Amino acid sequence: MAEPSWQELLRLRLAERNARESSFAPIIEQYRRLAQQTKLLKERNASLLKAVGSVRANPSSSTVYVPGTGGDNPVQAAYMASLESQISSLRDELATVYKTQGQNAQRLLSMNETLREKEEASRVDTENLRKTKEEVATLRKKVEQHNELMAEKDRTAQILHDEINTLQLELGQIEERNATLTKDNAKLLQRWLDAKQAEANKMNEANDFYEDMRSKHQNVLSWRDGSQGDASSVNNKDTESVSVSQGGSVSGNGSANEEGTTASTKDGTLSPAKAVVDLTPNG
Repeated sequence: MAEPSWQELLRLRLAERNARESSFAPIIEQYRRLAQQTKLLKERNASLLKAVGSVRANPSSSTVYVPGTGGDNPVQAAYMASLESQISSLRDELATVYKTQGQNAQRLLSMNETLREKEEASRVDTENLRKTKEEVATLRKKVEQHNELMAEKDRTAQILHDEINTLQLELGQIEERNATLTKDNAKLLQRWLDAKQAEANKMNEANDFYEDMRSKHQNVLSWRDGSQGDASSVNNKDTESVSVSQGGSVSGNGSANEEGTTASTKDGTLSPAKAVVDLTPNG
């Protein structure tokens, strides 16, 4: 798991500080060793000078070391002390070196363990990166397919929109045509009704005129019947026989039948037949 940004920044700053402060560590260490060596040499020189001074103060003592002699040689003692001091410092330095080597070995183990963990994390990150790249490639393919599908749907929608516009225009034209036809039909129906009404009015006027003439004719016949008496009855019979021979039917008082085309009166004159009004829906 990746560290937070502020922790990583703090770690980098500390690493930069350590690198900056430890850049002169080898030089400082060399100067420290040189100072220690100089101190040891000064102490040995001081002891040697002290031993030489004691020899000069006692000329009878020998400055040459003879093996097996039990006498103390000041120069030799000073030299031995210097060497022991040097050996002690070297032992201390060796111990310090061993200690530093152990610390370095421990640090090396720790760094190896850290390196192994980093390598494992790097391997996991690499595997995750590979899987992520594969997922990204798959998602890109899906996005491309989706874009193609959306483009196809847009084209289809545009075609359908154009067809809808065309059908709406055709529907508008059809509605206008239907409205025009409805108006024309209404006008024609009104004209037909007006024409039939005019025909009916004419037929009614003709019927009224016929009824008027018939009533007048009946009045005339009644008047003539009252004046002639029996002679008129004989003439009426002759007139009826003549009317029947002509295809019409006459009543007993000389009136014409409504179904005949012509009717003869008692004096032989023809009266107009009554027209039959038969109005059908078709006129």
